[in-house]
Amino acid sequence: MPRRPSNPFPNNSPSIPWPSFSPPAEKGGSLFKSGSGKPSRIAQFFSATPKSKAEAQSAAAALLAASRAQEQLFLNSTTPPISNPSLSLPTISLSTATADCINMDAPPTTLFQPPSPGEARRLAKQHAQFAPLNSQSHRYTSRHQGGEFPEPIMDEPPYYYLLTTYISYLILIIFGHVRDFFGMRFREENYRHLKSRNGYAALNSDFDNFYVRRLKMRINDCFNRPVTGVPGRYINLLDRTTDDGNYHFQLTGTTTETLNMSSYNYLGFAQSEGPCADSVEENVKRYGLSMASPRGDVGTSDIAVECESLVAEFVGKESAMVFSMGFGTNAAGFPALVGKGDLIISDELNHASIRFGSRLSGAMIESFKHNDMRDLEAKLRDVISQGQPRTHRPWKKILVVVEGLYSMEGTMCNLPGLVRLKKRYKFNLFVDEAHSIGALGPKGRGVCEYFGIDTKEVDILMGTLTKSFGANGGYIAADKAIIDKLRVTNAGTIYGESPSPAVLSQINSALRIISGEIVPGQGEERLQRLAFNSRYLRLGLKRLGFIVYGHDDSPIIPLLLYNPAKMPAFSHEMLKRKISVVVVGYPATPLISSRARFCVSAAHNKDDLDRFLSACDEIGNVLQLKFASGIAGGAPPLEHGVTWEMEQSRRRLQKHDKAIKALVTTPRWRFEDVVKRGVQDVKVPLR
Repeated sequence: MPRRPSNPFPNNSPSIPWPSFSPPAEKGGSLFKSGSGKPSRIAQFFSATPKSKAEAQSAAAALLAASRAQEQLFLNSTTPPISNPSLSLPTISLSTATADCINMDAPPTTLFQPPSPGEARRLAKQHAQFAPLNSQSHRYTSRHQGGEFPEPIMDEPPYYYLLTTYISYLILIIFGHVRDFFGMRFREENYRHLKSRNGYAALNSDFDNFYVRRLKMRINDCFNRPVTGVPGRYINLLDRTTDDGNYHFQLTGTTTETLNMSSYNYLGFAQSEGPCADSVEENVKRYGLSMASPRGDVGTSDIAVECESLVAEFVGKESAMVFSMGFGTNAAGFPALVGKGDLIISDELNHASIRFGSRLSGAMIESFKHNDMRDLEAKLRDVISQGQPRTHRPWKKILVVVEGLYSMEGTMCNLPGLVRLKKRYKFNLFVDEAHSIGALGPKGRGVCEYFGIDTKEVDILMGTLTKSFGANGGYIAADKAIIDKLRVTNAGTIYGESPSPAVLSQINSALRIISGEIVPGQGEERLQRLAFNSRYLRLGLKRLGFIVYGHDDSPIIPLLLYNPAKMPAFSHEMLKRKISVVVVGYPATPLISSRARFCVSAAHNKDDLDRFLSACDEIGNVLQLKFASGIAGGAPPLEHGVTWEMEQSRRRLQKHDKAIKALVTTPRWRFEDVVKRGVQDVKVPLR
């Protein structure tokens, strides 16, 4: 067997396979200066801090001796040659390489300490609830651009698509009646709940139940999906199956982690760790889980008084009161505010809680077209001039009710126009800020701050604490005289349970973070991340060619699907890509305006939105959902010299002029171009 040469490297290779510590003649490339006993700055950085010049010299001498000894040992060894790609620097603890034993007991200093398994799990859990910010450029301040507030432009698909949507519903209805005809004769046991039995009338109406039985049940697996864990950046779905046409579901025992585009977690406060969670834990230990009493009895704790004070200060009103349920805030609030002889003028797209409370109040109810100030003014002139029906007596009070941000349309109320009409016709104004509080404005104080309008111009501000604050319940804020009256006449205060201490603690902590009292800077970052994410995703969807409703700064983004079969198809395709979305249809929307509704959160980062846009692009091509004409946006930024006011004038002219409308470029951007241009374009007025 031939002997290996003592030097394993060829003659043309360097004799030392790693950087030598021996000082060369030249100055460049050495760790120590030539001809000097002083160690270089690099050696001083990695070595322990010497107490004297002699100690530094001894450390350098020890390093040099160790290097030469290791080099000589390697050259004299008979180990097989090592290929160049496998060469690596030896691991040396520089902090312990000293000539004496002064620092031998000190822990070694390393350049990189990998996280422990426990720390890695903790970071993964934290990032699953709230994503890290990729870049400081991914921030934006939510504020009205100035000028006349634009009316929302509703784009429409081609007429053939609307026609096929109507035909689809017609086919579903015909097949539903055919199935009922044969089912009532051959499977009578399935229809017993719709028929009278033993003299008892059926509680369910056959006609009313038809839509649920024959249309909704076909896609019932898209609704009410059970979840577990925190509804943050990601959400875990409990997997389930059905074998009887979505009537019953069985859990499989497994879960699927999905990107959460469906929760109202606007500012990302739905977290199990952090200042809010710590405050909740501390107050639960102090107050317990429930006050076990209505507010009118002994349910008013000091933490509830503190919460109402913080809410009033945050929204800019004299006083406020909190409730344990958002829906109940409106349902119980309107009967305490208005009654017989009063008039409520409501936006036609107001939430069901406003309609429910208005009917309970006994007041007369009128409605006006969504966000249409001309129609509202015509209604005001008519009801003021005519007075009450039959008697024509003046109304005791007129209350105009709108929402700050509409949950199905993604549009904001035209607050500047409402304030102008209020000053002219002297009505009272009620603004429901369930979705806008915390989500709009430079400091998250809602539509008044977004438009730069003093909150004194609005008589009553209502909002919910479920969305932006990660809690639950609602509030009403107004002048102290109004709140004092509500405390003694509101059924929610007299009979409703008091908000739990844990919920009140969550609200207080979230308000202090947004205001900057605790963890300075975090509240501002959350607000600006939400504003950026909202504009970035909306602009991206428009440029890809989708029909999207709403204003640019709204975190609610409805994507129109129209055809009823597209709702389950879109939901299932998103779930295949591990993304959770909400699909909405009749009766929550008009019959032919089925849609997917996306809720943007500060917990998302740009990577999440890019992943989501990529999925929408793929699914939109498969399901043929790209019908945008371009009139609602998606164009490149304004050219140099064109102001925002000029663009608004062009839009108004374009809306009514068919010739100019025909010249609009249809947006069909490539996904790569959307991602490339998105960050810089969201910082300027969108087109």
